Amino acid sequence: MTRTVLITGASSGFGEACARKFAASGDNLILLARRVERLEQLKAELSGHAHVHCVAIDLTDAAALQRTLAALPEGFQAPDILINNAGLALGLSSADEADMQDWETMINTNITALVRMTRLLLPGMVARNRGHIINVGSTAGSWPYPGGNVYGATKAFVQQFSRELRADLLGKNIKVSNIEPGMAETEFSLVRFKQDKDKADTVYDGTQPLTAQDIADIIHWVCSVPPHVNINAMEVMPLCQAWGPLKIDRTMS
Repeated sequence: MTRTVLITGASSGFGEACARKFAASGDNLILLARRVERLEQLKAELSGHAHVHCVAIDLTDAAALQRTLAALPEGFQAPDILINNAGLALGLSSADEADMQDWETMINTNITALVRMTRLLLPGMVARNRGHIINVGSTAGSWPYPGGNVYGATKAFVQQFSRELRADLLGKNIKVSNIEPGMAETEFSLVRFKQDKDKADTVYDGTQPLTAQDIADIIHWVCSVPPHVNINAMEVMPLCQAWGPLKIDRTMS
């Protein structure tokens, strides 16, 4: 069966890789992102495999998002899969030195826009009694690290929101999954360090991190398991990454 898949943050990273993976399966795609040029290029590349509808949009603009979803063209009006991928980290300063605007941007994008998108599409899924919501969380939602502060907190929200959705949707034919990647080499660190490529590159020095394709393969599999199976959550790290010991300050005694 051909599915309709709506992907946010589709112009790069996990979102772009998911678009390519689902297009290869012949699924219809609704691709949302801010960068119109990248969206159009991706549409041109994928149109031979799938029907693609692109929308250049800032997901934090509530009115624009509502208009966009209300105006989806024929054939795209009933998304079967929502991949809430759009999100970002900004800065790595300690909480007492962090930029308040960065915090607000992360909250507005990682939480508010994700919740709004879900709320706008969920009634249609319930009415059709089918659907799958994939939220892209992070290991940072479970495991803190210095400088993670609000970014980690937003991903902890995504984790709990996914669980609450599952509880609310019990008895309905709608799946909810939270995919929680660890270190992955995409534009993530470039965005976090505000296009400072040298800083971004040092994050991955001497490692073999996850790739966007790795996560797209996982998301595609999660959406392809038998109808009675729901993957609630999946935490994924590269082999070179693991948890460390709890830190102890021995100067405070």
